[in-house]
Amino acid sequence: MNFKRKASATWKGSGKEGQGFLTTESTVLQDTQYAYKTRFENGKGTNPEELIGAAHAGCFSMQLSFLLGEEGFTPNSLDVEAEVEFKDGEIVKIILDLKGDVPNIKADKFNEIADKAKSVCPVSKLLNAEIELNSRLS
Repeated sequence: MNFKRKASATWKGSGKEGQGFLTTESTVLQDTQYAYKTRFENGKGTNPEELIGAAHAGCFSMQLSFLLGEEGFTPNSLDVEAEVEFKDGEIVKIILDLKGDVPNIKADKFNEIADKAKSVCPVSKLLNAEIELNSRLS
């Protein structure tokens, strides 16, 4: 399967006082605000790091669901939180915190499949950062 997706950013003003807007092709984000305060403080809007975290969590959970299905398991739920660590001007680490509700699977098999999903998830492969996975069954 081959496809392309688009997103755009518009920035106006200086790095600290300016403001930007993000829009995705699907329009889920439509002129969504981001700025210095939303990235480095606690302003209203989004920032690149939380968007990377959301993309990684979404991609990983879907990849894991496919891999579980290949092994004969259907998850009731896969809840993934991605914590993106920004340090000294770069993203240095992403922690994926996974909580799965998967009937009839043993923890070691779940963790094995989750580790594989972490390795083959397209967003995991894209990122040049340490990716840590914490997983558990509920």
